[in-house]
Amino acid sequence: MTTPEPQAASERELCALVDDLSRQIGDHERERAVLVGLTRPQANALRELTGPLTMRELADRTGCEPSNTTFVIDRLEGQGLVERRPHPTDRRAKQLVLTPAGVELRARLVELFKQDSPLAQLTGEEQRMLRGLLERALRRR
Repeated sequence: MTTPEPQAASERELCALVDDLSRQIGDHERERAVLVGLTRPQANALRELTGPLTMRELADRTGCEPSNTTFVIDRLEGQGLVERRPHPTDRRAKQLVLTPAGVELRARLVELFKQDSPLAQLTGEEQRMLRGLLERALRRR
């Protein structure tokens, strides 16, 4: 029986840690979204609406299929949190804009996401370092 190479074991362990962190962040976001009456996809869409965006831009930011994003935005629009407005330069597109109620709920949600976040245990410098390492690891070859 052979033992795995140290590099392979290290990479496997690192992957497991990244997966575990991703799960913890997802659980955290889900728990916080429920507190304000949203699903996690709705909460993520609301968080990403930092200014007017098209549906495609929001789908890209959230990593969702456009059809799923449409479903999420339909629900947020139904709750009076988001409006679809004509795009100023592309008459075929609509821009998604937060309503005043959406702006208020987004601010509350952002604060809830920060509370007890799995990343809150890291200092600002550690978070910047982790971000840099993750960006480096995710670079396309």
